[in-house]
Amino acid sequence: MAAHPGEVAISIVDERLAEEAAPLVRQLVEDRVASRLTAQDPTLWGPDAESEARVRLSWTSLATSSRPLLAEIDALRAELAAEGVDRVVLAGMGGSSLAPEVITATAGVPLVVLDTTDPGQVADALAGELARTVLVVSSKSGSTVETDSHRRVFAAAFAEEGLDPARHIVVVTDPGSPLEKTSVEAGYRRVFQADPDVGGRYSALTAFGLVPAGLAGADVAGLLDEAEAAVAVLSADSDDNPALVLASALGAAHARGAEKVVLADTGSGIKGFGDWAEQLVAESTGKGGTGLLPVVVETPQSPGFSNAGDDATAVSIGSPADGAVLGTTGTLGGLILLWEYATAVVGRLLAINPFDQPDVEAAKKAARALLDSSDSAAPAPAFVSGPVEVHPSEGLLPAGTDSLAGAVHALLATAPAAGYVSVQVYLDRLDDASAVLLRTQLARSSGLQTTFGWGPRFLHSTGQYHKGGHQNGVFLQITGAVEQDIAVPERPYTLGSLQLAQALGDGQVLADHGRPVLRLHFTDRAAGLARLVEALAEVGR
Repeated sequence: MAAHPGEVAISIVDERLAEEAAPLVRQLVEDRVASRLTAQDPTLWGPDAESEARVRLSWTSLATSSRPLLAEIDALRAELAAEGVDRVVLAGMGGSSLAPEVITATAGVPLVVLDTTDPGQVADALAGELARTVLVVSSKSGSTVETDSHRRVFAAAFAEEGLDPARHIVVVTDPGSPLEKTSVEAGYRRVFQADPDVGGRYSALTAFGLVPAGLAGADVAGLLDEAEAAVAVLSADSDDNPALVLASALGAAHARGAEKVVLADTGSGIKGFGDWAEQLVAESTGKGGTGLLPVVVETPQSPGFSNAGDDATAVSIGSPADGAVLGTTGTLGGLILLWEYATAVVGRLLAINPFDQPDVEAAKKAARALLDSSDSAAPAPAFVSGPVEVHPSEGLLPAGTDSLAGAVHALLATAPAAGYVSVQVYLDRLDDASAVLLRTQLARSSGLQTTFGWGPRFLHSTGQYHKGGHQNGVFLQITGAVEQDIAVPERPYTLGSLQLAQALGDGQVLADHGRPVLRLHFTDRAAGLARLVEALAEVGR
């Protein structure tokens, strides 16, 4: 398919997939799905989804409706710069952090992103020069526990430095949220009201994406220009609408059992797009026992992409590489809108509501229950292997298992042939960054599609799919000892206890769904990771 200048395009390399997708495209065109979506027609997903869709479709017009924000962002950035405040820290989870991170990384401007409860990572953010720091607190609901904790910790830190917290905190939230009320009462420097008719994972072009990225120095006006250039083609009821083609290709692949979408960047120049698309696709489609599981890989040569099997579709971000059956190209603003349109249309093809997240709250409730419990003692491990405590879900380990390699092997052995492995790491995304190597090792050892998520960040993205999507995943959780914890002001918990409660809570919910969970707790993080790498080498032999 030819590219539309300055906009977006899609290529289908696999002829069989193109043939299977073609009738779906024709039906979508006949049903005028693209133009109706742009017109924000809430009936596209059936009567059960209509009430939710009615208040979730404003994202289709953001390329225009977000324009008034630009002058406000520029004015605030100039004010801050005049006061010597030029370091931006973003406290946000899910859609409130993933889009700004992609925008700023692609633009090459610095943004400190706090989407963690790890005390070490938060301490690193606090160690920056606070007099030069503005904290952007982003939460759609206004009650996100991680973001509220960051706000409290930073407000206390500003005050300890003799700084007025109110002058160093900017808020992005929905109108009428608890956070808006708190912010007004506290006199925070600026409260940006986001469009309430846009869900978090579709919010890249709202204040949630634009405010932190713009304050950090990204060209957010250019981003809206890129999105606007794509609107006409994505709204067209046409056979060559790339959103309809992408949705139809993914829908056709899913119909024949390819329930995973493997994403690799092939030189697009966009940094971290896969992580943003992961939340969009997983949380929008993973429900009712169906959905598409994104698997973000490191390169087109990585396990899972170059050898994608019948249960997966390899999609490149950029020109198609060897192994890819689909490729999407375009500017960042254009690609954001392309994938949003396509994901919403996939919801129609899979007969699900792409705008709700019915299984996300379960893990939050479990974590809260653990925090509120009077019994805070850590559970006893099944056995200990050096610096690694081994905690299996009930019935996972065969009798007599006493080695780390044996425990991992037992976990992998429970996965069905078309299943997947989810690696969930509740550590420091900066200091423990080498943990990402676990994905490729487990993919090679298991021969299964393998995802990697930093906890608790993934709870706001793939966490929905794990509980609501295809129930064929096995889960490896990694937790670690905390050297120096951080108390959360006016709350009865620390960041470390919150982090552990989030891991234990999600693990319990997964186990309640009948999914195998193996939690490995590192009493020494560096030594524990090294020991696990050794064990995985044994498993792979």
